[in-house]
Amino acid sequence: MEQVVGRLFFLFTEKEFIYDVLQSCLRIFGSFFAASAVAIPLGIMLGSFGGFKALINPTVSGLRYLPAASFIPLLLVWFGPSETAKMALLFLGVLFFLIAMVLDNTEAVQREYTEAALTMGASRKRIILEVIVPAAMPAIIDSMRTMIAVGWTYLVIAEIVGAKDGIGAVMMRAGRFLNVDTIMAGIFMIGVLGVLTDIMFRILQRVLFPWNVKKKV
Repeated sequence: MEQVVGRLFFLFTEKEFIYDVLQSCLRIFGSFFAASAVAIPLGIMLGSFGGFKALINPTVSGLRYLPAASFIPLLLVWFGPSETAKMALLFLGVLFFLIAMVLDNTEAVQREYTEAALTMGASRKRIILEVIVPAAMPAIIDSMRTMIAVGWTYLVIAEIVGAKDGIGAVMMRAGRFLNVDTIMAGIFMIGVLGVLTDIMFRILQRVLFPWNVKKKV
C-alpha cells in the first residue's frame, strides 16, 4: 500500500498525470449530467403518466439489462476511437438505470400530496411541477449520487478504447510494461475521486434539502 501511495504522489509531480485526472473528471461529469438531463425529465414523466409508462417503460427496462460495454463495437463503428465514443459509453452506462430510479422516486411521492392538490383544483401540469417534482427531488439527488458511482466504474473501460489521456489510459500504458504500482495507483485514484464525488452529492443534498436530512435522522 505504501508503494502505491508513493507512486501516486510521484505521478502527481508530473503535469501529464494531473491533466489525465482532469480529463477523466470532465468525461465523467460531462456524460453524467448529459444523462441526467435526459433521465430526470423522462423518469418524472414515466412516473406521472401511467399510459406513457406502459408505452415506454418495457423498452427502458429491457435496455438497462444490457451491459454498457456491449455497445463498444457499435460506438466504434459510428464514432471511431474518438472522444464522442467514450462519452457515449459513459452516457449509456448511466442513462437507463437512472431513468428507472427516477421513475421509482416519482411514484414514491405520497398520494395524499397529489390528491390534496387535485382537490384544490390544480392542473396536472401544476401538480407535476409544484408537487411531485419538489417532493421527489431529494430522492432523485440520492439516485444521482448512486449512479455517478456506476459511471466511475465504467471509466477505465471507456478510456481503454483508443484513449490517449485519462486515468484509464495511464493504467493501460502501465500494463504494457507490467508496472503494477502505477496500475494500482490509478485504481486508488479512481476510488478517491469516487468518494469525493459521493461527499459532494451528500453536501449538495444537505444544502438543498436540509429538512429531508432532519427527517431521516
